[in-house]
Amino acid sequence: MSEYSNVQKAVRVEKFRIWFAWATGNFILLAIARATQDVHIVSVITQVLLAVGFILLTFTAVRMSNALNRKAAAARREVLGDV
Repeated sequence: MSEYSNVQKAVRVEKFRIWFAWATGNFILLAIARATQDVHIVSVITQVLLAVGFILLTFTAVRMSNALNRKAAAARREVLGDV
């Protein structure tokens, strides 16, 4: 059972890292958009990039979290003998 516990802890840490990177990336995108809001054409471009970046970062973070969930579920099934 300790093997599953180790996997569960590792998954929790990796999920935290994924979502922390997501939040940091979105904060950086917002900072860039805020810094360029007074330059009109650049502001439009950065707003579009902000929207695209947010969608891509969110999609990637969700996919990575789902992959970790599948890995943890497989380890749980292996430990419980439900293979």
